[in-house]
Amino acid sequence: MEQPIRILIVEDNVIIADDMQSMLEEIGYEIVDNVIVYEQAVEVLKTQQVDLVLIDIILASDKTGIDLGKHIREHYDIPFIFVTSNSDRATVENAKTVKPNGYLVKPFEQQDLYTSIEIALSNFIRSDKNGEAPANNLQEEDVAVSNSVLKDSIFVKKQHLYYRIQFGDIQFIKADNVYLEVNTVDKKFLVRSPLKDYLEKLPKNKFYRAHKSYIVNVDHIDAINSKDIMINNNLIPISKEFKEFIISSMNS
Repeated sequence: MEQPIRILIVEDNVIIADDMQSMLEEIGYEIVDNVIVYEQAVEVLKTQQVDLVLIDIILASDKTGIDLGKHIREHYDIPFIFVTSNSDRATVENAKTVKPNGYLVKPFEQQDLYTSIEIALSNFIRSDKNGEAPANNLQEEDVAVSNSVLKDSIFVKKQHLYYRIQFGDIQFIKADNVYLEVNTVDKKFLVRSPLKDYLEKLPKNKFYRAHKSYIVNVDHIDAINSKDIMINNNLIPISKEFKEFIISSMNS
């Protein structure tokens, strides 16, 4: 199931923080929490799923937003954006040391916030610049900007937002020219990647190369015969080696 990007706001001005939350929720993002100090942010990151962090550089604590950025870089593989009223050379140079994925100067409008987040996500995901058109009837807006993988999921782009797709919701992946068609229970998404490379990014105990053009999630196999498996009423061809592997697994 697709999930909206989950954002943590770290901002010690409550009025600004609430305004940011309203802007983000109106666009379609989900706010994990809205905190004012470094220690609260660290606790949220430890206990909640967070996809992106918006950080004020000056916080209501001894530790600054730059300290939090350093903590994120050392412990998490997620993007963060500094949101600050300080744009002087010294502050910018200090901020650059922790390599933020964006730097937004207050005051700003909703569109500025949205643009900064989308660019940060796009850069973090390291988008493929191959501009070829999709090979089937899926819309271009459903093409994933990348095949970036997180611990338990992947990012795909649908319309104007990035969504997180849990590995367990992926049923099978079909190679289609230069694209891969990622199939969940009720949706299809396109990503640009060779099938072999994509397989390496998926959990090895669940996803297998069933055929030269297919990766399957074995948890979703409904039936098998000598030439095919069935997943959600889709017949998928299988190689002799994969058939032997599945039968062996079933009998073990």
